[in-house]
Amino acid sequence: MKATLLISAAVLLATPGFAVAQSSMPGMEMKDAPGTVARGEAAPAAMDHSGHSQPEAAVPAPVAVDPHAGHAAEPKPAGPPRPEAIDHSGHDMNAMTGMSEGDPAIGTAPAPAPPGDHAADTVFDPAEMARAREALRRENGAFSGSMVLFDLAEFQARKGRDGYRWAGEAWFGGDVERLLIKTEGEGAFGEPIEDLEIQALYSRAISPFWNAHVGLRHDIVPNPSRTYAVLGVEGIAPYWFHLTGQMFLSDKGDIRARLEGSYDERITQRLIFQPRAELNFSAQDMPVIGVGSGLTDFELGARLRYEIRRELAPYVGVEWSRKAGDTARLARLAGEDPDAVSFVAGVRVWF
Repeated sequence: MKATLLISAAVLLATPGFAVAQSSMPGMEMKDAPGTVARGEAAPAAMDHSGHSQPEAAVPAPVAVDPHAGHAAEPKPAGPPRPEAIDHSGHDMNAMTGMSEGDPAIGTAPAPAPPGDHAADTVFDPAEMARAREALRRENGAFSGSMVLFDLAEFQARKGRDGYRWAGEAWFGGDVERLLIKTEGEGAFGEPIEDLEIQALYSRAISPFWNAHVGLRHDIVPNPSRTYAVLGVEGIAPYWFHLTGQMFLSDKGDIRARLEGSYDERITQRLIFQPRAELNFSAQDMPVIGVGSGLTDFELGARLRYEIRRELAPYVGVEWSRKAGDTARLARLAGEDPDAVSFVAGVRVWF
């Protein structure tokens, strides 16, 4: 490459046009290019240029060719003219007290009526689809049903005379409002019933897991019988504890309370272990029915049941009951044992 450039430069200098150009530039003294010899002079001996290096000539970069040159692009539509910026620095906005953005006006037009037609009626029998929609409405909140449950129906083997006990309820209504009937009692074989009560309650759901109760309770036994106003709650506490709490106000002005709790521990899908507890309280002494103030009595029990069917589950277990405080004292005065342990066998049934 260097050799080619040297040869080109020598040829250019040797051309007459180049010499004329040099002589036609007055006031400028052009030195002879290295390596040239004046006319009429003997050429000097050839010089060795092997140690000389000449910088490479800059090669012009290729001109980029636009492949879209000559294509006429469609002009874009002109947008709206931009308003000139206005300087508000001198404006006092605090003085504009009479201007407020305010809330947008609320429409008063009535909501459109819900559609009365159903797309499925164009494919299936409209009468059948109407019955299906009614069944869906009942099953998803507007149903009415009923249930009878005897949670306890048992024989009690204990010191002295063996006894019996039951505790059950029945409800009628929907998933929010129900009429609830409760009953429980106990006694010894060959003797009169010791306790018998019945409750009629209005039950209403106050949360997904809790119901509130209000109604009446009537104690048939012991004598004299008494009637109470009832206020209570029943539901499922965290960790699936079933709890019931009730307060009673009698027609004599007596105040009593009851707290019950149980827990179903599933050993298998059908074998269930259930611990159970009940505590009763009284705000005052009622010696005529053998009840003292404070904690009157409590029961602790454990039962193991096997569900032959969900509706039928025989069980066995043990229960300890004890009268406390002044109630225990009144029981001793009446010749009764305030403490009792019973082995129980019974059946839990619902329908």
